[in-house]
Amino acid sequence: MTLHVPNKLKVGGITPFTATDYPGKLSAVIFVQGCPWRCGYCHNPHLQIRTAHSPIPWSDVTGLLRRRVGLIDAVVFSGGEPTMDPGLEAAIHEVRSLGFLVGLHSGGTHPARLRKVLPLLDWVGLDIKADADGYERITKTKGSGTHAFDSLSAVLDSGVHHECRTTIHPSLHSEDQLRTLARRLAGAGVKHYALQVFRATGCVDPGLNETPVAAYPSPALAEELKELFPSFILRNGG
Repeated sequence: MTLHVPNKLKVGGITPFTATDYPGKLSAVIFVQGCPWRCGYCHNPHLQIRTAHSPIPWSDVTGLLRRRVGLIDAVVFSGGEPTMDPGLEAAIHEVRSLGFLVGLHSGGTHPARLRKVLPLLDWVGLDIKADADGYERITKTKGSGTHAFDSLSAVLDSGVHHECRTTIHPSLHSEDQLRTLARRLAGAGVKHYALQVFRATGCVDPGLNETPVAAYPSPALAEELKELFPSFILRNGG
């Protein structure tokens, strides 16, 4: 089965093999170019801008994936922000036609497009960056919190397996703010939640890079949040 994927799908990179981007599965990751938000802690800032032409032709992507059939279980669309790209739905269809499970990493920038592709997905990792009133401080984009929480509702309504996660930094999130956010997410029905402590890898913000993150968040807060969710993980592995 071959579907036409519009040239608008801009692929900025590919990881041909990973054991960490789709829970419990070996996968490849397609990094889609472009993101409308400008989070200071972004570890892929080179993917924020959409260029005139796709750095990697879609035919190269499908060629690699065909060679991975039988070697990996899943393909994950990441970024950048994959839901920004009008070619996402057609790309997912073609990947599914090769027999792969399909995952998506998203910040929830485009809830309408996310709702459209959710029936095609097997797993979603959704970034929830802050409580609604703290969003613009992180994304530097007006209205970003509304889009993110609309996307959260879409994921929860869909029944698709998912994880919600928040990348945290002591300059951006107080422990009280993390507590408020976690309680809101638990109240909304989130079952799988992860806190990801900031890593400097790829980050170009010197202020964030130079701030110590040791002993953050406190063990007491981590234990408190663990009680809110059936599945909770603190990722602080450097």
